Amino acid sequence: MAKVLVPLATGFEEIEAVTVIDILRRGGVEVVSASIGDSLAVTGAHGMELKADRLFAEAAKDEYDAIVLPGGGDGTENLRRSDAVLERIRAQKEAGRLNCAICAAPLVLAEAEVIDPGIHVTCYPSVSLDMDRPVAAVPVIADRDIVTGQAPGAAMLFALVVLQTLVGERTARKVARGLVTDVME
Repeated sequence: MAKVLVPLATGFEEIEAVTVIDILRRGGVEVVSASIGDSLAVTGAHGMELKADRLFAEAAKDEYDAIVLPGGGDGTENLRRSDAVLERIRAQKEAGRLNCAICAAPLVLAEAEVIDPGIHVTCYPSVSLDMDRPVAAVPVIADRDIVTGQAPGAAMLFALVVLQTLVGERTARKVARGLVTDVME
């Protein structure tokens, strides 16, 4: 069974976190949401509070097939300021495993310096000015060990592409059909 870590920082984009967690779990992936703060309760950009499964300091000790970063302006900045998060992302890269980010969160991957030259990425349009590379204006890009999504509106497709990358197209399409969505067509 694939295992995924979803770090949550105050100000995270709720639709991105919840959609990723939900879709991956529907696809049989073990998902661990982890608060980078001192409490399991994490408040999102729009006031929704989620209870994380674990604290990041403990969860980060485990091995994961992928790390998925939800965006949100403040959430992204909080992830970028966390040395523990940046170190864990670098370790993920060194192990040859998947790093994924949506919306503003590709900035965290850039900060961790895990996006190799030649890797294609996407992100929230206004954030593209802060990236150190060309950014495509498309909903989702999967390129080698990096999966990026553009914005909250791409959250379902992003989650399905992460699922497909982890467990295969058949499972991702089955989950998409069960949700009665054509985003993978």
